[in-house]
Amino acid sequence: MIEGVTGTQRLRRSNRKLRVGLCVVAAFYLIAVFADFIAPNDYRAQSRREPMSPPVSIRLQDREGRWHARPFLYRRKLSDPLRRIYEEDSSRAYTLALFQRGYRYKLFGLLPTDIHLFGVKADGGADAPRVYLLGTDALGRDRFSRLLVASRFTLLVGPLGTILACLVGIVVGVVAGYARRGTGALLMRVADVMMSLPTLIIILAARAAFPLELPPGRAALLLVGIFVVVGWAETARLARGLVLTLKQREYVLAAESLGLTKTRILFRHILPNAARPLVVQATLVLPAFLLAETSLSFLGVGVQEPEPSWGNMLAAASDINLLAEQPMLLLAPAVAIFVFVFGVRLVGDGLKEQGRKNISS
Repeated sequence: MIEGVTGTQRLRRSNRKLRVGLCVVAAFYLIAVFADFIAPNDYRAQSRREPMSPPVSIRLQDREGRWHARPFLYRRKLSDPLRRIYEEDSSRAYTLALFQRGYRYKLFGLLPTDIHLFGVKADGGADAPRVYLLGTDALGRDRFSRLLVASRFTLLVGPLGTILACLVGIVVGVVAGYARRGTGALLMRVADVMMSLPTLIIILAARAAFPLELPPGRAALLLVGIFVVVGWAETARLARGLVLTLKQREYVLAAESLGLTKTRILFRHILPNAARPLVVQATLVLPAFLLAETSLSFLGVGVQEPEPSWGNMLAAASDINLLAEQPMLLLAPAVAIFVFVFGVRLVGDGLKEQGRKNISS
């Protein structure tokens, strides 16, 4: 009875981890898809009068102590350029509202529009202040808008590279598991060589062989290709081991005795039972690729300015003086990476615990 309760509790815990992880990952991809809609400002627009400004103060109470039904903000001006001190002009309040017009963009890359989730009301006039939720960078660009748009590149390159690398690894592992001993041994020796190489150094060397000034699309394809080349080996070894183990199961031997072809046995019996461990392996590979892309952009060999990525936004944190002034603002991309990787690992842990429960039952 106690064992049954414990097993039920473990199953509930694994389901909870899986749901929370999937919600976190789904939230990040929704943000990436609707980044332009959520962003209040153009991520490329510069405001040279507001470099390195702190986050805007959104208020409900004015200087006279009166409460307002809608949030508002005051215009700011740079009073001390050397120390980057800003002062608020409380002579006029600018009201914030939902679904305001701003810069034009294409929703889903197809529908042109200028509606944004929030912003200063249109009656604020042409001199209305901008909403900087995370302040601005050294060029006066909105950090919050750049953080949202940067999620597209990072969340495209890492997961796409992971999917393709795992597919290549699965194909190689299945071939090695079904082929003759010599062919399988040769493929696994190649995988061993790839696994013995320092991955990050190989990625840096391969990226350095191409021009730095690449359009974002070509840079993404290049990084995905590099990740596939260096990342298939571990999945191939796991797939081969699963194939060799599952080939000896009774249901596979029964299918062979019935005269089913190897292809049918593979797709009907082996791959469905190997899917869960392979998905868990993918959740382990994905954070490594995300950190590799971030490292490339941080070192200046990933996506180039003015296009944002979480890595080149983190490069600002290398300035000790700026990091001391605004630590959490500069490290916002690191927080985003941490939360996304945490969600991915929750998904992997949930699947792993469910797999153990299925095996034990």
